[in-house]
Amino acid sequence: MVMFKISLVVLCITSLSLITMIHAQDAPNDYVQAHNAARAAVAAFAQNYASQRVGDCGLVHSGGPYGENIAMSTGDLSGTDAVKLWVDEKPFYDYGSNSCAEGKVCGHYTQVVWRNSVRIGCAKVRCGNGGTFIGCNYDPPGNV
Repeated sequence: MVMFKISLVVLCITSLSLITMIHAQDAPNDYVQAHNAARAAVAAFAQNYASQRVGDCGLVHSGGPYGENIAMSTGDLSGTDAVKLWVDEKPFYDYGSNSCAEGKVCGHYTQVVWRNSVRIGCAKVRCGNGGTFIGCNYDPPGNV
């Protein structure tokens, strides 16, 4: 009888653990971790390229295989401020003609919202001149 009770307790604990594990895979952080795993290669590319800009903080595109938005400032620039710079181009984009208003830039905005991009990686470095360089890469690239 004692062995039966111990077996029943072990079975209940095991079942509870399995149920917890199944539900744990649906926690909000699990979704974020799954996305981050897919984005890791693109993030590594972004970090590698940003590190190359430490010396000059130059707004030079990498020429790599990904879509890319870059930003720099002479002081500290946050990642959210960089994305805001790109998204602020939205008023210049005409959805009807799929083009930018004449004389305006909107390609950074369209890259941010490109529906086919499923991997994104961003990096930020402080440059030797005290400025900030931020690059975000998108895979597959947009604006094509």
